[in-house]
Amino acid sequence: MNMRLRQLMILAVSVSALLQVPHSFAQSGNKSDKPNIVLLFADDAGYADFGFQGSKTMITPNLDKLAANGVRFTQGYATDSTCGPSRAGLLTGRYQQRFGYEENNVPGYMSKNSAIDGAEMGIPLDEVTMGDYMKSQGYATAFFGKWHVGGTDAMHPINRGFDTFYGFRGGDRSYYAYEANDPARQQVATFFDKEIESGLGNFKEHEGYLTDVLADKANEFIADNQDKPFFAFVSFNAVHTPIESTPEDLAKFPELSGTRKQVAAMTLALDRASGAIMNKLEELGLAENTIVVFTNDNGGPTDKNASVNLPLSGTKSNYLEGGIRVPYVLSWPAKIKQCLTFDHPVSTFDLLPTFFESAGGTQYKKDVDGVNLIPYLTGDKQGKPHENLFWKKESRAAVRSGDYKLLRYPDRPAELYNIRNDISELNNLASSKPELVRALYKKIFEWELSHERARWLLKRQFEKSDIDRMDKYRLKKEQE
Repeated sequence: MNMRLRQLMILAVSVSALLQVPHSFAQSGNKSDKPNIVLLFADDAGYADFGFQGSKTMITPNLDKLAANGVRFTQGYATDSTCGPSRAGLLTGRYQQRFGYEENNVPGYMSKNSAIDGAEMGIPLDEVTMGDYMKSQGYATAFFGKWHVGGTDAMHPINRGFDTFYGFRGGDRSYYAYEANDPARQQVATFFDKEIESGLGNFKEHEGYLTDVLADKANEFIADNQDKPFFAFVSFNAVHTPIESTPEDLAKFPELSGTRKQVAAMTLALDRASGAIMNKLEELGLAENTIVVFTNDNGGPTDKNASVNLPLSGTKSNYLEGGIRVPYVLSWPAKIKQCLTFDHPVSTFDLLPTFFESAGGTQYKKDVDGVNLIPYLTGDKQGKPHENLFWKKESRAAVRSGDYKLLRYPDRPAELYNIRNDISELNNLASSKPELVRALYKKIFEWELSHERARWLLKRQFEKSDIDRMDKYRLKKEQE
């Protein structure tokens, strides 16, 4: 056989072999069919403060479009009614009480008997985060914005599974750059938890309005990683205090005044930033195979930022629906039909297994309490993702079991509501269903016995503040 014939035969075999390679591997230099994932996470937003949630006041066209193009969960819950614990549950896919993250972590507000205070209050180092799981599947991972689950270097996002970090370690900060002589620098012993940080230890204040800056940084990451699967967690501090907005955004709401006008402007900026990220996905041809989720960390604190949770009773920091039920939207054009609603209870801790398993993951390093929601949205699974969901802080607790919800208090008898029929929690059924009250009370006790004691404790006075706040924003029957 001459050399020329031998070369032609080798070439024919090579082409034949290439044609049999699966499409996702045959595309040289291209990434696999793993979906990209973008989590847009708001802070302290009101349940009713988005167009897709029924607001006629707020201007949220980008998030409304996301809801129209995806699935809106009508009974989406956060794992807690305050910032830190809610984020801990989301990031681990587990009830945060499993590892003692029961109370909010706010340096300067902790009891003198608290076992831990300051920067050490965070997700324990032996817990596995969403970043860890996604990185194990070959994803480029990034976290932008508010962290609030540990202020030490060991608890830093860069050391918790995220390749890229741009944001701040603590729970709140100004939307504008701090000046060198800013009084805010005196508010906490370790000011660096409020300072803008790029990567680990590179502190430099931003230019412009932070909500927009976070979107810009996220878009840089997306563009840099467009040829590989990526996970971007965009943790906006909007619309948490301080109440700060741009003059241009304020001008869009001439009919409003005071704090309500400010939060409307802040929400507009939140929507604009979310839209900028979604537009970048479209521009790069990535939108079709990108899972985009928008949700919130807890109910809106109406007394602090004039957020609206109606028709729900309650606010941030209590377990009425207004404290724990949140806007919750998921879009994945390549796989999920648009304009759907899902009417069974789901939790923010479902996002970790949803993302991990959508990326091809199967082996968890720890037991997770969340479930992969995608099979329920495609019809591959029927029924409810959860029969029971729990919430707890000290003696206050709640369980959602089927359509019923029991609330346990330190200062009054337990209350029972049929949430499907009574979303505003106006008709207490405890006296007419004593057996169910007893059963659900025991269910809470059995659940909490399997978890750890709180790692840190807020001052006792804040327990009363939370109860008073709940009572102030509890709807009355005449308000229905």
